[in-house]
Amino acid sequence: MPHKRNPVLTENLTGLARLVRMTVVPAMENVALWHERDISHSSVERGIAPDATITLDFALNRLAGVIEKLVIYPDNMLKNMNKFKGLVMSQRVLLALTQAGVSREDAYRLVQRNAMKVWEKGADFKTELLGDAEVTAALSPAEIEEKFDLGYHTKHVDTIFRRVFGEA
Repeated sequence: MPHKRNPVLTENLTGLARLVRMTVVPAMENVALWHERDISHSSVERGIAPDATITLDFALNRLAGVIEKLVIYPDNMLKNMNKFKGLVMSQRVLLALTQAGVSREDAYRLVQRNAMKVWEKGADFKTELLGDAEVTAALSPAEIEEKFDLGYHTKHVDTIFRRVFGEA
């Protein structure tokens, strides 16, 4: 994929993650019999401990390199999200309808009916929802509007970065 900058590195990380995950089952099997230790435990540990930690160390260093060189295009990201004319918020609308007392089946039907207008006619999802009497019978325009707030999905970003990278 020549349009990508780091496909080999990131694909390799995916494979390395599988290698680390494969040590989980034998490690968990050791836990179940911790009080009855025998050679079956230590033979597994002698294999998985160094393999998992060396692989993880290598993977984390590779990941750090990918992140350090990561190039982000926020305007393009937003443009790509907007190509779908609000459809990325369909799940939040569906859940809001169910929380407002609409059955799951009816909520799904209402959301899908309006979503199909986006695919078939190039309509705007939020506009369609606001114009749908069945939807607005359950959700106010303000409630519908709130479901399209991108801030909902990014509200914990600063907290996550503080946890990962420490207080700045």
